[in-house]
Amino acid sequence: MAAPSDAASAATPPSIAPHSIAHVDASALAGHRLQYYDFVMAAFVAVLLLSNVIGAAKLASLWGFTFGAGILFFPLGYVLGDVLTEVYGYARARRCIWAGFAAMLFMALMSWVVVSLPPAEGWDGQAAYESVFGQVPRIVFASIFAFWAGELTNSFVLAKMKLLTKGKHLWTRTIGSTIVGQGVDSLLFYPLAFYGLWSTDQVLTVMVTNWALKVGWEAVLTPVTYLAVNFFKRREGLDVYDEQTDFTPFKAQV
Repeated sequence: MAAPSDAASAATPPSIAPHSIAHVDASALAGHRLQYYDFVMAAFVAVLLLSNVIGAAKLASLWGFTFGAGILFFPLGYVLGDVLTEVYGYARARRCIWAGFAAMLFMALMSWVVVSLPPAEGWDGQAAYESVFGQVPRIVFASIFAFWAGELTNSFVLAKMKLLTKGKHLWTRTIGSTIVGQGVDSLLFYPLAFYGLWSTDQVLTVMVTNWALKVGWEAVLTPVTYLAVNFFKRREGLDVYDEQTDFTPFKAQV
């Protein structure tokens, strides 16, 4: 499997037979109809928001292990993030990350406004509401910034590794990009959120433990990632390489 090298393939979208896969540069996607991109983008943002809203507030216990309930579903975001970059290229993955970033900012604002509104007389759910949705601003913004930086790093590393491996050995890209991307996420989030509140040893221990857990989840979900990537490549008829992509993180255009 090799990246396209001729100018023609990079300049115009290919003519695609059903279920065939054309190797194209990301620049060739301009004007090309993508059947599933919007759905994958919506799923990525939905998993991101729901994992933070529904899963983050509850501690669960199974078989003697205590964990945040969101960890059961949040890893699906890793799979979708890898699918976005591997199938649609860095620029379209970057656009989804910016969409997720904006959605998380709005979620934080809406949570703060709704929790701050005085409760109606006779409504006794304020305390329960605050326990679920009343988030500490420092932790919220540390989470949003770490997500943005970590996901963009993950996408960048995966796209570059795809060029280096000529599209082979997908597992090296998904796991390798997670090692780096989640490393950036953890290095930013835990000190920004908890330094000065926890001891330095606690921050380091939780940071390394959660980083290792996320990388482990990515490794476990590798077969799922293969199935998803292969499905969308066949359906779209595309295998995208970022040979001419502008890798700046500071724009959402494709």
